[in-house]
Amino acid sequence: MENNHEVSLRTMFCSTFMLSMLTFGGGFVIVPLMKKRFVDELHWIEEEEMMDLIAIAQSSPGAIAVNGSIIIGYRLKGLIGALVNIVASVLPPLIILTLISSCYDAFRSNPAVSLVMRGMQAGVAAVIVDVVWNMIRGLLQERNRMAVALLVLALVADLILKLNILLILLLCGGIGTFHMLSREKARKERIG
Repeated sequence: MENNHEVSLRTMFCSTFMLSMLTFGGGFVIVPLMKKRFVDELHWIEEEEMMDLIAIAQSSPGAIAVNGSIIIGYRLKGLIGALVNIVASVLPPLIILTLISSCYDAFRSNPAVSLVMRGMQAGVAAVIVDVVWNMIRGLLQERNRMAVALLVLALVADLILKLNILLILLLCGGIGTFHMLSREKARKERIG
């Protein structure tokens, strides 16, 4: 991972702006693209830390793409990084929606646009499945039993018990925090 002084605000803005400009289909589609850019290409963040930051972004209210951009910007350059990434992630949709809304009637009635949108839905679904699969595969490879157990319990709580998603997030967050603190305490006792 690079030092914060080596992180360029201009590169961060341009990267986030392009990701936001070229990503269609919702917030989860941008997650693997952010990972590719900030982890694999720029090496500014480690992969495990990226997944932790995205988990925080996902559990916060608001759009995951914007939340993820804010958290990554803050992690890389503090408050100024967060502000730069907010602008970079919000500006492209604002520009696109302004242009589309000015031509709304022409878009609404155009059959070619409708077909393109339907085709994009299939691509978006494939990207989301890929993200979920890679996250689960990463958990299984780490052999993190607690994370896998929480994943299964959250799935059961949502699909079978129909618990409120906020309650599931709070419970999983609390259990994960308690587990992490317990492991850290045990590690310190072994060392000291």
